[in-house]
Amino acid sequence: MKHTFLLAACVAALAAVPLGAGAAPKPSPVPAAPAKPTALAPPGPTDWRTPNPNDVLVVDTNKGRIIVEMTPESAPKHVEQVRALAHEGFYDGLRFFRVIDKFMDQTGDPQNTGQGGSSKPNIPAEFTFRRGPDLPFVMAADQTVAEISFIKSLPVMSQSMALGAMTKDQKVTAWPLYCQGVMGMARDDNLDSGNSQFFFMRWPYPALEKRYTAWGRVISGLDAVRAVKIGEPVEDPQDRMEHVRVLADIPEKDRPKVRVIDPKGPWFKTQIERVRAAKGADFSACDVEIPVEVK
Repeated sequence: MKHTFLLAACVAALAAVPLGAGAAPKPSPVPAAPAKPTALAPPGPTDWRTPNPNDVLVVDTNKGRIIVEMTPESAPKHVEQVRALAHEGFYDGLRFFRVIDKFMDQTGDPQNTGQGGSSKPNIPAEFTFRRGPDLPFVMAADQTVAEISFIKSLPVMSQSMALGAMTKDQKVTAWPLYCQGVMGMARDDNLDSGNSQFFFMRWPYPALEKRYTAWGRVISGLDAVRAVKIGEPVEDPQDRMEHVRVLADIPEKDRPKVRVIDPKGPWFKTQIERVRAAKGADFSACDVEIPVEVK
C-alpha cells in the first residue's frame, strides 16, 4: 500500500491548495525576529538537569550532530516507535528529501521520497494529551483559560488546571507548541497514519498545532537543522542522517555528556520573566531559549 506523507495542516490557515502525492501548502513568511532582551547571569550548578538517556536521540548528520530530547509525556506511542526504530538502526543513512526554508526538514523514509515507511504498524494520532496536577509543568504564562508552560524542553499550552475539577479524570487537555526545533511526525490524510517519517522544525509554525503529533525537541544542533539543503522535493538529496542512536545505546566511553537547564529551577523562572517583560503582548514560548551543554 502506497503511503503519501504530507504536511497539510496549514491548509486551514492559508489559501486552499490542491493536495496530491508530495504536495503541500506553502508556509507563510516569517517576520524578522525582534531584538533579544538583555543578557542574564549564567545559571548555577543547581539550575541544570541530566536528561534520561533513554529519551535522548543522537542524530549524526553530514551537517553536524543534532541532539533531540524525546517527550513520552506528550506522545508515548510515537516516542516508543521512534526509539524502537533507532534501536534497529532503521534511520541510519536516510536522507532529507523535503526541506522548506523557514519551515521544516522531513526525513525518515527508506525510499527517500515521502512514499515509504517501516514494517511496523502505523501509530494512532497523539495531537493532544491529558495533563494532571502530577505532571511536571513549569508555567510561562497564565492566560486564565489557558496556560503556557514547558515540559522538559518542550513548550506546551494547556487548558487551565482550574478546569480539572470539572472533568471526569481530573485532568485537562494540553498540546505541544510548534516552536523551532520541535520534532513532528509526518502523516497522510489519515490522522492515524504516522509511521517512521518525521520532521525537524526550522522555525516556529503554529498552524501545525493539534494537527500533527509532536514528540520531542532539538536541544542541540539547530544550526545543523537549518543547514540542510532546501527543496520541495530536494533535487538529488545528499544531506542525510548518518547515524541515529538512543543515547543509552551508545557505549559509556563514547557517549556525549548532556545537561539541560531545568525548567523548575530559579534561573529558568528568571529567564521567562525577563523575556516576557521584553516581549510584552507579543510574548511566545518560542522566544524562551533553553541552554544546553554537550561534552
